[in-house]
Amino acid sequence: MLGLMLVLAGCSTTPITENSTGIWDGGIILSFSRAIIFLSNLFGGNYGVGIIVFTIIIRVILLPLMIYQTKSMRKTAEVQPQLKALQAKHSGKDAATVQKLREEQQKLYAEAGINPIAGCLPLLVQMPILLALYQAILRTNVLKTGEFLWLQLGDKDPYFILPILAAILTYFVSKLGVMAQPEANSMSTIMVYGTPIMILVTAINLPSALSLYWVITNAFSVGQTLLINNPFKITREREEKVRLEKEKAQAIQKAKKKAYKGRNKK
Repeated sequence: MLGLMLVLAGCSTTPITENSTGIWDGGIILSFSRAIIFLSNLFGGNYGVGIIVFTIIIRVILLPLMIYQTKSMRKTAEVQPQLKALQAKHSGKDAATVQKLREEQQKLYAEAGINPIAGCLPLLVQMPILLALYQAILRTNVLKTGEFLWLQLGDKDPYFILPILAAILTYFVSKLGVMAQPEANSMSTIMVYGTPIMILVTAINLPSALSLYWVITNAFSVGQTLLINNPFKITREREEKVRLEKEKAQAIQKAKKKAYKGRNKK
């Protein structure tokens, strides 16, 4: 995925113009740039509003893919305890043990309705589109000439409001995602606190047009998470499942004791 992003981005910050060529620059990014400018003109040439509206449109279009990806990731997270148990059971490094572990993993995924390859496809589609949106804002000079609220879109936010807001929303996106997982790990904790810091430092040093993009896309992500992968709802469902399983086990144990007493009376 990282390689794909680098190929698409080409590490380029060259401005996009009518003379831009190639499928990526002259096709995709230029089309995104034109769309943002078109929407901005609908709102009186307000490029800030154009960025907001186009970002929301793209996120709404991608929503079905994100829903599919979220459901796939949730299924994968739910089987992690069983997967770890299998890995502990088949911990040997010989070919036979490795093959047995692979077979057991495939069986576990099949029973849970998980397709590891299909789960990655939505991400492969989303990343180039979101990257193109980011590049269109970064590399379209005219978008940085406008004003929005207190901002000069081509300059840094003088009050650091958008960078701070982008960092806070990034934290909530990461935190909600971790809360939805059945088990937390050190890497998750690093992501929750490390990613917002990276966003804050980066946004402080970039044009506010990009900070605006981060705020909108992360705000959308928070709403999206609460809608389709609400960790509070998931936690309640897990607790209810544990409660029902516990009650079932107690009922079975009670039935066994009752049957045992009945045999003794005879």
